Amino acid sequence: MQSLFDAINAVCSKIQVVSDLFWDFPSNFSWYGSIPILGNFSLAIILLLGSGIYFSCRLRFIQVRHFGHGIRVLKTSKAAQTGISPLAAFFLSTAMRVGPGNILGVTGAISIGGPGALFWMWVSAFFGMATAYTESTLAQIFKEKRDDEYVGGLAFYGKRLLKGSAVVGVLLSVMYIIYALLCFPAQGFNTVSSIGQIAEVLIGHTIPTNSALYWISFAVLIVAMVIISWGGIRKVTKVTDILVPIMAVVYVLTVLVLIVVNFTRIPWFFYAVFTQAFRPEAVFGGAFGVALIQGVKRGLMSNEAGQGTITMPAAASNAAHPCDQGCVQAIGVFLDTIVICTLTGFVVIMGRVWLTDNAAAWFDLGKLPKYLASATELAPGTVFNSAVSLLISLCFGLFAFTCLLGFFSFTEICASRISAKKSFLYFIRVLCLLVVSFGVLTSIAGMDLGSLWDLSDFANILIAYCNIPLLYLGFSYVKRATDHFEKQDGTPFTSKEAGTEVPVWDEKAGK
Repeated sequence: MQSLFDAINAVCSKIQVVSDLFWDFPSNFSWYGSIPILGNFSLAIILLLGSGIYFSCRLRFIQVRHFGHGIRVLKTSKAAQTGISPLAAFFLSTAMRVGPGNILGVTGAISIGGPGALFWMWVSAFFGMATAYTESTLAQIFKEKRDDEYVGGLAFYGKRLLKGSAVVGVLLSVMYIIYALLCFPAQGFNTVSSIGQIAEVLIGHTIPTNSALYWISFAVLIVAMVIISWGGIRKVTKVTDILVPIMAVVYVLTVLVLIVVNFTRIPWFFYAVFTQAFRPEAVFGGAFGVALIQGVKRGLMSNEAGQGTITMPAAASNAAHPCDQGCVQAIGVFLDTIVICTLTGFVVIMGRVWLTDNAAAWFDLGKLPKYLASATELAPGTVFNSAVSLLISLCFGLFAFTCLLGFFSFTEICASRISAKKSFLYFIRVLCLLVVSFGVLTSIAGMDLGSLWDLSDFANILIAYCNIPLLYLGFSYVKRATDHFEKQDGTPFTSKEAGTEVPVWDEKAGK
């Protein structure tokens, strides 16, 4: 087993070299890096942040103007006979957005780029809200109806925008499946390891990773995923409708208690974030570009704006207008990064572990221990420490589990786009379970395959490079839909308003 892990780590390290090239190019060349200001911005940063700025300006900062409308859509959301409600789609997308990256990603960004990285996460999220609006509206415009469900997203609008090319649809579906497969091991690892962490807090001593608890948790996880994920989107949303509010509320309340108890540190938190956004300490890399790229990279890993990976739950919604779901999905980015990631940042930065006698250990700890160590610093008393560790570990496990459910569901949809044969679908299902099982087995074996997160970085930027050009190709349709939406003249959205054939919307309008 050890030799297998070593081999996989070796492969991951090679892929990480390619991932860094995608993220850093061309700032990793001295001639470019020496250019004042511009040299701090890699192509990936320009593409992601620049696209968000472009869409924000072209849509007149719709993420601000129609933020309230998105809230109203959620409040008035009702169950639908076809597809799922906008609220259910929001919960499903949040289940995939709000994952372990909200804890590990933020902690890692601050570990490498300093507190200033959080500021750049805020910036990328604000403009990313417009990107999320654009891709989600596009997914709604080109969604398709299958029986009593709506399907759509990256592979669907990619095919339509590129002259109905079936090859493009298949390639983008394959891209999503690869993306999910690269993310599965880490989520399986995190789900089972969090159960072990919870048990250790409850009984007060360490539990061996190869104990019966871990093996039983492994079996329960696989059975639960088979029962839930193989039942279609509606069955998955019945679970995410319950778990997402619970995990969000528990996490937010837990961190808010820590903030209130340590309210005197709040001014220092903002001072550290804003000053080190442009002048990071040398211990964190000491370069503006380090904080910038860590903020944008981890922001993307967390809220997924621009990747196209959240477009499938957006397309599944039975929204009254394509832009309704666009506004809702923009709120999803706000919740993920501006709210939840900021709360994580509060704990990590206000904990000030790197400023204590244990500062040297900070750089040797794994990401989750760093976060728990920071939370412990803020929690007064042994009993309160245990309660905080228990609640954070519970949320961490739920974050990972709901991500798995979302990945499984939409991997199946992409598989069905490639081939309608049941044998192929079962092959993809088994493959997914095997990959998840590998992640769990690394936890049981007591291994820490941190390089699996490097694979996620590679998957994130690779799929973003595929998706963002499509957003520019389809932006004219998003703009037409937005103009129609803002007229509020009571006319239904149809092919005439879209400027292209949209059978689903013509059917909804009775044409």
